[in-house]
Amino acid sequence: MTSQAIEPPTDRQERSAVLATAPAADLLRHWQALGLDPDFRFVRGPEIGLVSLRGRIGGGGAPFPFGDATATRATVRLDDGRVGHAMTLGRDSQRATIAAVVDALCQDAGERNRVHEQLIAPLQEAIRKRDDTRAAETAATRVDFFTMVRGED
Repeated sequence: MTSQAIEPPTDRQERSAVLATAPAADLLRHWQALGLDPDFRFVRGPEIGLVSLRGRIGGGGAPFPFGDATATRATVRLDDGRVGHAMTLGRDSQRATIAAVVDALCQDAGERNRVHEQLIAPLQEAIRKRDDTRAAETAATRVDFFTMVRGED
């Protein structure tokens, strides 16, 4: 078994968020370019199902049931025993499988650094560019309203 370093939870959470929100084509392209093809078996899934969404009025009010969304989850075990988990919105079982394999690979410090440099960092940049483009498009359609107060007749 490879040496396993203890990883701060935020690193794993951030990596999972990047894998779940990155454009699917970018994720697949960077994953293939990474050249990793570890042997693994599915422990669970990939399974497609529904998750319940909760909302809050104003972001801080009492929670209420907002609706449901499709989600895909997968759990894999690498041949060396490392286990990886992933859950993504939507019905993309390939994305969930890649994310679970990446989660398992990143339990080793050496592989984690390589995966971060060649997969996670480029995906973060793609997400940032996508978000900046959306923000610019939204800002271009912004309309400012104002009210003029008339004096009393």
